[in-house]
Amino acid sequence: MQLFISDLHLHESRPDTSQLFFDFIAGPAQRTAQLFILGDLFEYWAGDDDIAAPLHDKVCSALKSLAARGVEISFTAGNRDFLIGSAFSAATGAKLLPELHTESIAGMPTLLLHGDTLCTDDIGYQQFRQQVRQQTFIDSFLLRPLAERKTYIKNLRERSGTERQTKSSMIMDVNTEAVIATFRSANVTRMIHGHTHRLATHHYHIDGRACERWVLGDWGATGNYLECGADGWRFHAWDG
Repeated sequence: MQLFISDLHLHESRPDTSQLFFDFIAGPAQRTAQLFILGDLFEYWAGDDDIAAPLHDKVCSALKSLAARGVEISFTAGNRDFLIGSAFSAATGAKLLPELHTESIAGMPTLLLHGDTLCTDDIGYQQFRQQVRQQTFIDSFLLRPLAERKTYIKNLRERSGTERQTKSSMIMDVNTEAVIATFRSANVTRMIHGHTHRLATHHYHIDGRACERWVLGDWGATGNYLECGADGWRFHAWDG
């Protein structure tokens, strides 16, 4: 059995959501062979030198304990935690995946990604993403003091929250042509992603092939996860 989660946005200001995560790790995650975290596990990640923060330490310990039980954990970075690096991997036992990763799920090649690259109608965000994902920017940013990085990210979050209020819901969803192009370039008929917070399954007919796009939801007062097992694929709500 394989489980998929994304967009938990864990932060000390959201203790109930954090507890849902810890209950999930102690519950359903104990019974799976693989756990895939498809980005935005944290509200933000300023760098691996912040790994000792109380919540970060507790999350890493929970994942490490799960990995010690033989559960394979894989992590794809999101737009909030793309600065996660090798120290996080060592502290959790999680394998860090590239932005686009094809994995055999139930015997079928499946594309795993966070999903923000599919939202091409949000031009401002895509331009910002291109800038901050450059290795030169990342290297320079991580040289700044941790407190300065956190202040910078806090300001970005506040600005992003303001901008979201003026953006249409369609702009913040995926672009259909981008989805089709991604299916073609990856040469798969199934993909799983998060980012949009719009839990759903979408069906396409591309180049004579039936394709599926599974979208994970975000976590707040309740959580959710996708299960792939012998009985098929299904979403589950999670209330702890």
